[in-house]
Amino acid sequence: MAHSFADITPPIALTPLDGRYRAQAAPLVDHLSEAALNRCRLVVETEWMIHLLDGGVIPGLRTLTDEERALLRAIPEDFGAEGIAEHAEIERETVHDVKAIEYYIKRRLAGTSLEPLSEVVHIYCTSEDVNNLSYALMIRGAVHDVWLPAFQALVDDLEALARDTAEVPMLSRTHGQPATPTTLGKEIAVFAHRLGRQARRIPANQTLGKINGATGTYAAHAVAVPTADWEEVARTFVEHLGLTWNPLTTQIESHDWQAEVYADVARAGRIMHNLATDVWTYISLGYFRQRLSAQGGTGSSTMPHKVNPIRFENAEANLEISGALLDVLAQTLVTTRLQRDLTDSSSQRNVGMAFGHSLLAISNLRKGLAGLDVDPDAMAADLEANWEVLGEAVQSVMRTLGVQGVPGLDNPYERLKDLTRGQRVDGAGMRAFIEGLGLPEAERDRLLALSPATYTGYAARLVERLEDGKA
Repeated sequence: MAHSFADITPPIALTPLDGRYRAQAAPLVDHLSEAALNRCRLVVETEWMIHLLDGGVIPGLRTLTDEERALLRAIPEDFGAEGIAEHAEIERETVHDVKAIEYYIKRRLAGTSLEPLSEVVHIYCTSEDVNNLSYALMIRGAVHDVWLPAFQALVDDLEALARDTAEVPMLSRTHGQPATPTTLGKEIAVFAHRLGRQARRIPANQTLGKINGATGTYAAHAVAVPTADWEEVARTFVEHLGLTWNPLTTQIESHDWQAEVYADVARAGRIMHNLATDVWTYISLGYFRQRLSAQGGTGSSTMPHKVNPIRFENAEANLEISGALLDVLAQTLVTTRLQRDLTDSSSQRNVGMAFGHSLLAISNLRKGLAGLDVDPDAMAADLEANWEVLGEAVQSVMRTLGVQGVPGLDNPYERLKDLTRGQRVDGAGMRAFIEGLGLPEAERDRLLALSPATYTGYAARLVERLEDGKA
């Protein structure tokens, strides 16, 4: 009988993010893992205790000493492997993860000068007071400290590639058909510009939090200490954590801000997906050559001539998974039944997967781009084989002259259509057509000087707009 992998120690990873792709996703563990959630809960609980005591909120209780404040803040700082195991042991007894956090803190206060004040831990709080603030800290950290730097690095890579190839002419394809030429750099700059907008948009999202009790009414607070301004206490505490105070909630913070972040990250992912498919297509057209050393040791298991564009294909797949998860989270988290249900708790535990697949995709895109060499000769050959794309230029000049009253230039579109549609036109054929139009000398010479490689308009200079986009 085959071995059961479930019995192997250390445990076998169920998902690729914790197995095959662990190295790429690992930076998120400090922010979006279960251990990170419990560390943030410890931060919220200990800071709440400090806030209440140092603020003199509860009459008759003393303020903290510097040593006591340091003791409390050391609890989350020291939360490591042993602490994770101890919390899990407590949770097996409480069958409640936040209550286990409360007991974990009280164990550390035992035998210290804070033991007489240990009942201040978690006072006036419902679990969601602690959880919403913890998730806010986690998601903000994951986005700002891990995801955004990786995303910005991709944008920087694209901007550098755009500038390096700003003047490399390339045949465009609209609807998959040869179209007005461009430059490779301009097309890469379009993606850099699109993604750069998202990189600037995402940090502007607010990260909201609340600490107002079981149904958002401060009922327990007000009845226990009616002299305190509990809204002000809550506001200053939430802002002390670096978050934006949400003054009006049910038991849960409404999670709308999370949905906004996930929508933005998902949108950025869809733009990256577009980048991956376009670069994949350029590789298939021969516009890019792949260096085998940058893509992996083996190109194809059976066809030794091939170097497969696996980085871009991997990015596609992971962005699709990430986008689907982010969409589900954004949809689920903005809805709760009446004042509270638990669907958000289960959903939020998957935020790490959503960001993990996105981070993995960004890593693959960057590695894929780093392993490409531009092949300007292949692009030049493609342009030379498609002189018919100058039909747009010729008929545009004819139309301009026609409306200016120059005779003999009737039906320019139709005449170019007869020449070019459904058939190849070489340089000699296009020049012969231009010579036979009877154009004024200046326009004739300008068109005769054109080739598909030079008919790129402002493409090269448009790359400079990348700087404008940052203004």
